Amino acid sequence: MSLEHAPHRARRFRRKEACDYLSDEHGVRRSPRTLAKLAVLGGGPVMIYEGRFPTYTPAALDDYAKAILSAPVHNTAERRRVLATSNAA
Repeated sequence: MSLEHAPHRARRFRRKEACDYLSDEHGVRRSPRTLAKLAVLGGGPVMIYEGRFPTYTPAALDDYAKAILSAPVHNTAERRRVLATSNAA
């Protein structure tokens, strides 16, 4: 079957590839073991199981990186102000 006849499917990454994607695209460094731990405890990217293997879509990894990264700040005081205003809302 040629690619032109194959239905469009979103790319899914196993944990190692997901870690590489987070690092390359967002500068977020996580190990496969950390993603495995977050899969158990919660707080990690959304997963889709492919059989018994958890996989991650680029969109899920992008959302995760966006959720854990702060907005750019010039100093620590500015970051505290940003956190205080976001927690007050």
